[in-house]
Amino acid sequence: MATMGRASSGLQYPERFYAAASYAGFDGSPRSSSKAVRAKFNSESALILYALYQQATVGPCNTPEPSAWNAVEKSKWSSWKKLADMASAEAMRLFVKILEEEDPGWYSRASNSVSEPVVDVQMNQNTKGGPVVENGNSYPETKTISTENGSIQEAQDKDVVSEGIGSVGVYDKWIAPPVSGQRPKARYEHGAAVIQDKMYIYGGNHNGRYLNDLHVFDLRSWTWSKIEAKVGDESHDSPSPVTISPCAGHSLIPWDNKLLSVAGHTKDPTESIQVKAFDLHTSTWSFLKTYGKPPTSRGGQSVTLIGGSLVIFGGQDAKRTLLNDVHILDLETMTWDEIDAVGASPSPRSDHAATVHADRYLLIFGGGSHATCFNDLHVLDLQTMEWSKPTQQGEIPSPRAGHAGVPVGENWFIVGGGDNKSGVSETVVLNMSTLVWSVVTTVEGRIPVASEGLSLVVGSYNGEDVLLSFGGYNGRYNNEVNVLKPSLKSSLQSKTETSVPDSVSAVHYAPNVTRDVQSEYEAGQDGKIREIVMDAEPMKSRGKNFNEHLVATLKADKEELESSLSKEKAQSLQLKQELSEAETRNTDLYKELQSVRGQLASEQSRCFKLEVELAELRQKLQNMEALQKELELLQRQKAASEQAALNARKQGSGGVWGWLAGTPGSEKSDDA
Repeated sequence: MATMGRASSGLQYPERFYAAASYAGFDGSPRSSSKAVRAKFNSESALILYALYQQATVGPCNTPEPSAWNAVEKSKWSSWKKLADMASAEAMRLFVKILEEEDPGWYSRASNSVSEPVVDVQMNQNTKGGPVVENGNSYPETKTISTENGSIQEAQDKDVVSEGIGSVGVYDKWIAPPVSGQRPKARYEHGAAVIQDKMYIYGGNHNGRYLNDLHVFDLRSWTWSKIEAKVGDESHDSPSPVTISPCAGHSLIPWDNKLLSVAGHTKDPTESIQVKAFDLHTSTWSFLKTYGKPPTSRGGQSVTLIGGSLVIFGGQDAKRTLLNDVHILDLETMTWDEIDAVGASPSPRSDHAATVHADRYLLIFGGGSHATCFNDLHVLDLQTMEWSKPTQQGEIPSPRAGHAGVPVGENWFIVGGGDNKSGVSETVVLNMSTLVWSVVTTVEGRIPVASEGLSLVVGSYNGEDVLLSFGGYNGRYNNEVNVLKPSLKSSLQSKTETSVPDSVSAVHYAPNVTRDVQSEYEAGQDGKIREIVMDAEPMKSRGKNFNEHLVATLKADKEELESSLSKEKAQSLQLKQELSEAETRNTDLYKELQSVRGQLASEQSRCFKLEVELAELRQKLQNMEALQKELELLQRQKAASEQAALNARKQGSGGVWGWLAGTPGSEKSDDA
């Protein structure tokens, strides 16, 4: 099949390599010092770039090994030596590839001093633009345009605007804002969470290698920084030092002033899920001790925070077995509970999306097995623990896995993912009250928001909710931040298109009652005003009496609604008081439980001591039985000896009397 190839940079090798080396600081100029290189890249990347540069320009390492006292030169020499006989051309290409992963925009900045034409490489005489195929995936071709100074830039997608921070004011468009600071290494299957205007990124997968670094992105200054995390001396349940293993496919959950990392794939998997906590005050990792039967270790699961509990569904274990079990971890008592739900549960899957609606319904969308991807929607009622599969309406999304989702009010936004063929370009939203899907925006080209394994969180910008995506894989690993400010358009459309399905009823808890009644009051007032004004247009001629009647009607309706609002507020206050009492009772019960656990522990200790004493008594009893047997044997031996001595005396005395009587024993023999 005819294809169209494109020189995305314009520079060919080795010129492209030398441009990259100059940008990175390896060109021999006064600014190309180790300090300048380390300022741009982390230590690991700087060593790899140094080794590849030496391999490309000098060849295999034949220099003597530096002294062990010079740790920096020893590390550089070791990195170069490990490349062995790698070809110079291969080293050049790897150098450029790693630079693009660490700094995707290097060429546009470096090309300000390079004048070059746009080059399109045509293959098989195909004059039509077509998609670029890489790693078996098809991506729309990204066009290139030349700037005034002759440098080349990639044309931005029509729905992804690369502008200043002020451009975030555009609704329903993905924005690539300018950021500062050292970006994290490109990755996917990482964890992301927002606490107090800061987005935290932890772990992930890069080129098949698991990561355990922690980075923070300030949403006020749009600045990246790396957190030098410490590790606790000991865990809660083991005297051995804590080690934080690199992981991917885990879930990062904000809880109080901590980050909880739950599950995930590791190089040496454990038998059961582990829960790690990062304290933002002390910058320290620790393991949390849990009770009950924990789920088997896994990755690609969903973890949803509902009140004070974590609900875990599905995933894939270390043996690549797909799962569809449900477990709940109570964060107050740190106790696991396995849920045996009724109804038709979702098929085993991983890399799906999950969220909660009205603090009661757990929604599961999409995901994949080893051979296929899904676009089904399942709902678990957390009060009745019953699964259902409601009917979806609107523009139902295509099957996908590796996508990310986040709720904003009653809207559930889904971004990215793939179907084993290509990345998904649509950003879709589900109105969780009506179960109607709609498309928010569509992007074109191979950009990060059309990736698998990306993260999606909700932040705040100028007092409005914004969606932030990071990372992902779409033929290349990404480390870019993209922002979208959602409008309420999709929510309003969904409400007017259809009614609430019978399969899912909206349930609102006490904290939401006041807000809902206020919304109903405002909507009712709005609707009544519009209705009366429209009906009153042709009746203006009726004069002042009619207007007074309208005002009186509106006042009566307003008083009625205010009365209803007051009642609902009172009911809400009562429910809050009952909730507070229930929490107090729960606290007392928890204290009693802890007391009973302490008593049980002391009883177990006392029981253990009694068992030890009993064992000692049994040993003494066995020794006494042996002594008894020896005593009986000695007594029998003594009795036998005494009997023998008595018999001997009797025989001796009979012979003497016979001799005195003149009848010796020999004579008796002769007579006989």
